[in-house]
Amino acid sequence: MTNDQVIRVLVADDHPIFRDGLAVLLGSVDGIEVVGTAATGQEAFDSAVRLRPDVVVMDVQMPDLNGIEATRRLAAAVPESGVVVLTMSEDDGTVFAAVRAGARGYLVKGAEQEEIVRAITTVASGGAVFGAPLARRIAEFFAAGHLEPRTAFPDLTAREREILELLAAGRSNAQIAQALFLSQKTVRNNVSNVFAKLHVSDRAEAIVRAREAGLGR
Repeated sequence: MTNDQVIRVLVADDHPIFRDGLAVLLGSVDGIEVVGTAATGQEAFDSAVRLRPDVVVMDVQMPDLNGIEATRRLAAAVPESGVVVLTMSEDDGTVFAAVRAGARGYLVKGAEQEEIVRAITTVASGGAVFGAPLARRIAEFFAAGHLEPRTAFPDLTAREREILELLAAGRSNAQIAQALFLSQKTVRNNVSNVFAKLHVSDRAEAIVRAREAGLGR
């Protein structure tokens, strides 16, 4: 993308006041054009497929389809559209779920206008950007060797690894469900699959195995 090109942005948030306010704010910035807004994750996905924006500014907690799953589908269907997650949550589970889903930016609501615009510009140019505290935590996460468990348990799916990571950190099923925006039934099913694949009989044994592999530190 060259400097004189306009960045086409789609804003997705289920709160109309915030969504419309952000759209007006971004639309007033030179070099940015808001091509559409969406109130649900499904609407965000459908609009992005149709409009092919350069950047989608995505909330996480939305009806129909949460922002994490919408991001995952967008990364597969419209890889040229970069996603900047803009949400209330600083929870590690949400941050890493967004990164794994393919988000190239993650900001917490309350970020200054300049920071949001800078994130959009960076992502539109092919880069990635995270607020300073989040970037530091992500760096610490990978520096601690948290990539290694991907090979430690090759039979696990990406979702099961996410759940095992949180389980190893001492999270309850309810907390895991909240962090990953899943139903508790889905979490229970995945936990059962993890137990079977790790050949363990209970939660305590699974945590021991996971921590030996470097998860949950």
